[in-house]
Amino acid sequence: MKIKWCFCLLIVVGWVSIAHAKLNIVATTPDLGAIAKEIGRDKVEVTSIAKPTEDPHFVDAKPSFIVKLNKADMLIDGGLQLESGWLSPLVQSARNKKILPGTPGCVVASTGILPLEIAATETTRAMGDIHPCGNPHYMLDPANGKIFAAQLCEQLCQIDKENSGYYKENVKNFTQRLDRKLAEWQKAVEPFRGTKVVTYHKTFSYFAQRFNLNVVGELEQKPGIPPSPTHINGLVPMMKNEGVKLIIVEEFRERKTPEFVASQTGAKIVILPIMAGGQKETEDYLSFFDYTIGKIVSALK
Repeated sequence: MKIKWCFCLLIVVGWVSIAHAKLNIVATTPDLGAIAKEIGRDKVEVTSIAKPTEDPHFVDAKPSFIVKLNKADMLIDGGLQLESGWLSPLVQSARNKKILPGTPGCVVASTGILPLEIAATETTRAMGDIHPCGNPHYMLDPANGKIFAAQLCEQLCQIDKENSGYYKENVKNFTQRLDRKLAEWQKAVEPFRGTKVVTYHKTFSYFAQRFNLNVVGELEQKPGIPPSPTHINGLVPMMKNEGVKLIIVEEFRERKTPEFVASQTGAKIVILPIMAGGQKETEDYLSFFDYTIGKIVSALK
């Protein structure tokens, strides 16, 4: 009788464990992962491959990532070839049919996004790190975060129909909160509409468009190619003539070049994370923009 009781208990415990198992989501970058946490909450376990403080173009494809992808129920791929140099070999090695392209478990986050800077001609390596399908840094426009959140919710509902109502309620709540914050952010930046800025890389195109900043140049002569003395010598007088107020630099970039340009032009440097988690104040998608807008406004005042 005691053996039978223990056996039944094991069955019940096993059933409860299965019933409450969380969906295992792997996101290529922390900004995508942050929104996955907002929509999935306690129904999901989210892992991000790229660190929030590193360049997402260049991620070291570690064997541990293959293990994570092998166990994933869903993969969130940024799309627009942001991860083209490192993601595909990892997915192939993971041998997980759930996350292959075209399945509900493979989310291409750029779906539905209107890309900027689509290449007008055939691209070559001589042109630098050009993305033919468009600039992949679209998550720096919070309105695009809403588009991705809606798509993610739809695919979560496909692979976890039992909790579809939960995901839909979460995406509704997230969208409402984001809309309120977006109005605040736009109001905060509005006094600086049209301000001319220079960026290190073409990372902030979507951000600048959303918040009405005017990017007039980059420290890189070509995307992904380090600044050259010739380019900088031409950039400095242009910045003086244009009255550039700000140099925006990602936190993983070298500082020597922007500091030199700032010293020659009088422009201020602002160092920014490009993904949630890059600073302790930026743990989620909304606080990331709170921090970023705060830094921009403080530098321009």
